Amino acid sequence: MKKLLYLFTLVFTLIISYTAEAQKFDGLDKSPADIATYPSSYKVSDKQIRIVYSRPQLKGRSISELAPAGKVWRTGANEAVEITFYKDIKIGGELVKAGSYSLFSIPGSKEWTIILNSKLNQWGAYSYDKSTDVVRFKGALSKNKENLEAFSIAFKEGDSNKLVLGWGTTLVSIPFEAVK
Repeated sequence: MKKLLYLFTLVFTLIISYTAEAQKFDGLDKSPADIATYPSSYKVSDKQIRIVYSRPQLKGRSISELAPAGKVWRTGANEAVEITFYKDIKIGGELVKAGSYSLFSIPGSKEWTIILNSKLNQWGAYSYDKSTDVVRFKGALSKNKENLEAFSIAFKEGDSNKLVLGWGTTLVSIPFEAVK
């Protein structure tokens, strides 16, 4: 009986350890996550804005296929973009209180509509609900000289600060300033 119990314990331990060893991890995400902050310098620890987003790739497709004009888009890939303002801010001409928001956009041919929504942790724009919008404003559209394969969000810092969305040769610029 002792030998049978010992054998059973040994087999069970081997099965458990094999299962632990056999754990597989997924490969890299096709649309990797990224973070943009303002101020952009890593030397500044007192950030005013942080944006967490995923970066879809064009891979031979057009922006209009992935982010159709006139339709609410998650402004990236995977989960909706999360933007956090650590201080009250004026963005796109609108006053926004400090806090975290989902960021959506509606692409257009002359400008994009940018949407800050109070519902966080949304996958894509599938559960987007207009009634939870906090504010909407326009982003100016321009063309970039270089072609960006991966969707990108960055800050242009200077006399007039701008939040910039870039993909392909499309640039969307949104002015912002701290509220004093």
